[in-house]
Amino acid sequence: MTRERKLFGTDGVRGEAGTFLSAELASALGRAAAASVEAERPQLLIVRDTRESGPMLEAALAAGIAAAGGDALLGGVLPTPAAAILVKRLGLDLAAVVSASHNPYRDNGIKFFSADGTKLGEGAEARIESLLDADLAAAEPGRVRELNGGLEDYLRALQAAFPLDLFGRKVMLDCANGATHRAAPAIFERLGAEVETIAAEPDGRNINAGCGSTHIESLAAHMIGSGAEIGFAFDGDGDRVLAVDSFGHPHDGDELLALAALGMAGRGELSGGVAVTVMSNYGFHRAMEEAGVEVAVTKVGDRHVLEEMRRNGRTLGGEQSGHIITSRFALTGDGIAAALMTMRELGSRELLEAIPMRKLPQTLVNVEVADRLALAGATAVWEAVERESEGLKGRGRVLLRASGTEPLVRVMVEAESADEADAVCERLVGVVRRELG
Repeated sequence: MTRERKLFGTDGVRGEAGTFLSAELASALGRAAAASVEAERPQLLIVRDTRESGPMLEAALAAGIAAAGGDALLGGVLPTPAAAILVKRLGLDLAAVVSASHNPYRDNGIKFFSADGTKLGEGAEARIESLLDADLAAAEPGRVRELNGGLEDYLRALQAAFPLDLFGRKVMLDCANGATHRAAPAIFERLGAEVETIAAEPDGRNINAGCGSTHIESLAAHMIGSGAEIGFAFDGDGDRVLAVDSFGHPHDGDELLALAALGMAGRGELSGGVAVTVMSNYGFHRAMEEAGVEVAVTKVGDRHVLEEMRRNGRTLGGEQSGHIITSRFALTGDGIAAALMTMRELGSRELLEAIPMRKLPQTLVNVEVADRLALAGATAVWEAVERESEGLKGRGRVLLRASGTEPLVRVMVEAESADEADAVCERLVGVVRRELG
């Protein structure tokens, strides 16, 4: 198979299962991943979500690993962050996750975690890709075997990190018909909570379908009149979470991060402040400034957040989308851990009263342009951005960035009122269309 373009994107290899992400490609990735490990008999863990294409890709990936002389350990259906925990705890060389996260069921993906529980860096991914078509030396075939007890190991790790007493608390969990459908209810029940679940009956095709963190309105509707004090919505692979309070109001990753940051800071646990992306709401920054918490800002993507955390010893980071990383537990986003961390910070308070920030109204418009790369040199656009930013100084902000893959410029404005955000955004969109359309 000749490669004409880079396979690895921002979160592994992802595409339509059976066409782009075929069994042939999965097998080649498994073979190359095993060959990239400097070990006599590489040990690789595989976990997956609930998509109907998962078992096929899992089998192909395992076959490739074994063909390269490695051992493939099949962990079955587990949240993505469980792979990060298990690969380190079991002393394995790599972990592979078969999942397309919040995408529809027709898509699937393969991403890898290193032995220390972090997503593979770009250099390691490039090494795997370079070996896809290499003429590798024949190896004594490895083995494919089931890994028993993976779920229990993950639950024990969660309970050890968050030894909460949730007796008398009722929570609702939207498991997106995905990888958290067993683990999330199990840990909350183990900690004593009364649990009601929705979207916890996967059939291979209903993952993320009108449910989960990308459809938070489903959980919000179920919360009304349920008697639950809080609800959590996970995505298909369980590495992100959003919350809904008892009144049915949704709360995003910025709000949950703000709650955790102030709680950890109060206990002296927040080393180095918190890392967020450029998309975090201005209200988050104002709340952190008022509390004296340092904030580092990165490019979009949890990989960049983690890089900043590790580089400067920060213990907390995340994204508005609900990817929340606490390095005291794992070095990747973990929706269930973030939900438990939220419960710890709440104590006996209601979520609505505990959130320490006010989100500013936000307007986001994607503008089609002839050449997204021309944004960098568009002087008139940046002069307009500077002018509007000065007008919002201390009250809001402007963010323009080119899409990484499409001919789009994203224009985002946050202001004290929705009307002001709309008006500023409309003016900027007009400039972008005139200069770059």
